[in-house]
Amino acid sequence: MEAFITSLRAAAEPTRMRILALCARGAFCVSELVTILGQSQPSLSRHLRLLVEAGLLRRQQEGVFSWFALPDAASPRGELARALIARLPEDDPVLATDRRMAAQTLSERARAASESFRDRGADWDEMTALGLPKAEVEAALANIAGAPPLGRVLDVGTGTGRVLELLGPRAESGLGIDASPQMLKLARARLAQAGLAHCSLRQADMYRLPLPDGTAQDGFDRTVLQMVLHHAEDPEAVLQEAARVTRTGGKIIVVDLAKHTAHELAERLAHRHRGFAPARMRAMMQAAGLSIHGTVTIPGPIPTEIWSGSVQTRATAATDTQPLVSDFREAHP
Repeated sequence: MEAFITSLRAAAEPTRMRILALCARGAFCVSELVTILGQSQPSLSRHLRLLVEAGLLRRQQEGVFSWFALPDAASPRGELARALIARLPEDDPVLATDRRMAAQTLSERARAASESFRDRGADWDEMTALGLPKAEVEAALANIAGAPPLGRVLDVGTGTGRVLELLGPRAESGLGIDASPQMLKLARARLAQAGLAHCSLRQADMYRLPLPDGTAQDGFDRTVLQMVLHHAEDPEAVLQEAARVTRTGGKIIVVDLAKHTAHELAERLAHRHRGFAPARMRAMMQAAGLSIHGTVTIPGPIPTEIWSGSVQTRATAATDTQPLVSDFREAHP
């Protein structure tokens, strides 16, 4: 009984419950938990030590890194940890923010670990890593975007800036948003090389775009989300936020994976979702206030689907979407 009570005492603290909830999603190292939780390393290390001593977390050393995860589900402490986590409210805003930050961190981990990314730098993108027919996808995207002029183009999750490089020459202006400073450095180099001075980049959270609401007269004319939603903890909220900043009548284009069973590949690249079934994508787009134009499917190792729709009603994302100065900062090289 004493060991049981010790475990309960160890868990009975907000930060430690947040850690347990995160580690239920997989193993994290200390630096990743520091980034996700926004706490100092000394403070976080103390919380981790208490959880490990109580048997609610297991610590695994890999080289210079320590990884933390839940114990085996069949063990008494593993069972207890999962029972406690199951009692947490799914709609808690702090936990929801942690989940979004964790999804972003996992995505960055996969991109940083990619041998292709290290070797080829700005030429790397996820479609290449997945062996998808990139040329066919880009041709379809360019066709769906429409004839020039495209007006103002927003690329959410711009990565290395390939979408802006593709559509920028036909646009009045372009803006690429990404959370990764490293990716934005590569994108900036790519856009400069292409001479696209009218395209800019910003580091920002795709759930809280530092941009005003779209209206019938103002907002982005084309908003693209390419290979973004399957990494998102809450793809519905991302799509709704994209719709918020797109003008009424403006077009949103979603390029993503069809529903698939390539689980090992998805795990390696830190996918949060194994693609999207047509019914779910249709429901997400309609919930974001879009009138759906249709979908194009491009065959490949995993089929790629390009959905498009226009903004008909003003949607509000599940998160607080008012643009805040504190949520925005320029990404400098």
